[in-house]
Amino acid sequence: MKNTGKFLAAALLLLATTSCSPDEIGGREKGALAGSALGAGLGAIVGHQTGHAGEGLAIGAAAGALGGAMIGHSQDREEARIREQEERLRRQEEELRRQRRELEELRRNQRNY
Repeated sequence: MKNTGKFLAAALLLLATTSCSPDEIGGREKGALAGSALGAGLGAIVGHQTGHAGEGLAIGAAAGALGGAMIGHSQDREEARIREQEERLRRQEEELRRQRRELEELRRNQRNY
């Protein structure tokens, strides 16, 4: 049980230092934290049933952190892809507006001749 207390203290310290950082954490980090917390809880429950709550907590936290980080990383990549597409669309719309203005200018000039 002493190991469980140490692990929980370390996890809380990690959470406190990460959540207070000046930079916004990404989906991977958020996923790792959430997965770690969920995995630790489930691992502690399963470990308690087998008489090894501390080990179950540690294994669950590690597995949850890995799974959460993978899911969060995937979400980060998807969000980056969407932002990239939105930026390309914005540039295309800007170019289209420029070409329309140019066409209007050409039409006005043609009427004046």
